[in-house]
Amino acid sequence: MPAEAHRIDFARAVKDAALAGLLAFGLFLPLIGFKTVQNMRNELELETRWPLLLTFVAIVAGGRFLHALVVAPWLAGRAMRPRAASARVGALRAAFAKWFTPFALGFVAVYPVLVLALVGFGGAVKWIDNFGIQILIYVMLGWGLNIVVGLAGLLDLGYVAFYAVGAYAYALLAKTFGLSFWLLLPLAGILAAFWGILLGFPVLRLRGDYLAIVTLAFGEIVRLVLINWVPVTNGYAGISGIPRPTFFGIPFNASEEGFAARFGLEFSPVYRTIFLYYLILGLALVTAYVTVRLRRLPVGRAWEALREDEIACRALGINTTNTKLTAFAMGGMFAGFAGSFFAARQGFISPESFTFLESATILSIVVLGGMGSQIGVAIAAIVMIGGTEITRELDFLKSLFGSDFDPTQYRMLLFGFAMVSIMIWKPRGLIATREPSAAFKERRTISAELVKEGRG
Repeated sequence: MPAEAHRIDFARAVKDAALAGLLAFGLFLPLIGFKTVQNMRNELELETRWPLLLTFVAIVAGGRFLHALVVAPWLAGRAMRPRAASARVGALRAAFAKWFTPFALGFVAVYPVLVLALVGFGGAVKWIDNFGIQILIYVMLGWGLNIVVGLAGLLDLGYVAFYAVGAYAYALLAKTFGLSFWLLLPLAGILAAFWGILLGFPVLRLRGDYLAIVTLAFGEIVRLVLINWVPVTNGYAGISGIPRPTFFGIPFNASEEGFAARFGLEFSPVYRTIFLYYLILGLALVTAYVTVRLRRLPVGRAWEALREDEIACRALGINTTNTKLTAFAMGGMFAGFAGSFFAARQGFISPESFTFLESATILSIVVLGGMGSQIGVAIAAIVMIGGTEITRELDFLKSLFGSDFDPTQYRMLLFGFAMVSIMIWKPRGLIATREPSAAFKERRTISAELVKEGRG
């Protein structure tokens, strides 16, 4: 192996670090270097934050320097590694894939118990709700959108519309007719699936960018309807006082008929949070199970055929109209389930909860996780949603960047940085390979390079 293949070039590393620092300075100058504040006369004044700006520039330059000095030579050496080493890495990956799913299922099953053991009843609500329930909602939404985008190859930028339909369907029917959550949960999914079919009909002949534009318009139309149909949706004011789900008719309140009193426990809001956690966990597992089963059925194979080549799909005699409609309907149904749970969990909904940013976040989870990969979508949801939530707990950074530093203001900056990093290192998603849905004799892993646009 020639030594020049991965020789450390100190001068080049310094040059790359200086260039990265210069670019970071130009990018962060308007975002971090300047800040507008309001004075006593309600006038805006411009303040500078040079120490914070220079700290960010130093971090970027230092990271680039370490990459050029350490990471790049290591990657070059790994590329020239013998096949035996690659085989060992493949064996480790296979073992990880074999045991990851059972371990993950066991962890999420005992997560509330672990939280209670570590932080007690006082701090458990925050960790179970913000990290457990919130992440599982996006995992479920990602798996639902994965049917439309990852399996059927239909780019949907208005997926949040089905989420909103499920939430408002539950909220309006529960408040107007007093129906229970368990009755309205399937009804909200059916209504969202119906709207998925309504969206599917106008876009049957569209694909690619045109399909994305129409679905984006559909999402905005639903949001504007929620804003302007004030007699029904209450407009921007939203709907409050939404009934909460009960445990077989037992409410989670402090009354004598409440859950704690019935079982002789001291009242605590953590019981309701744990109940909601296992409820959304069950819904997410149902979504994953149904998706896996559908992929092995003719309709699932038709989705994948449509994704790879619609013309060839038609030539094989597959009804592309029904295939597209079933994809939109199934994806919309799971979004409706998640929306009804969201409304029951929050007790209040408004159009501000269903903006385009939500659709973009869900689509990013699917793309970054690896389109068509259930495990990849789950990991991406944990990284993206959990990563943005963990910034609320980074108050110790104030000792590094100053007392005025608020980590929550930089959540989207970190979010964008993480997305760019993943697209550079794993452009086909975190999980770029998958097992075929159907195999004739032997089941082998399919590389993303062999699948159209890396989908798989």
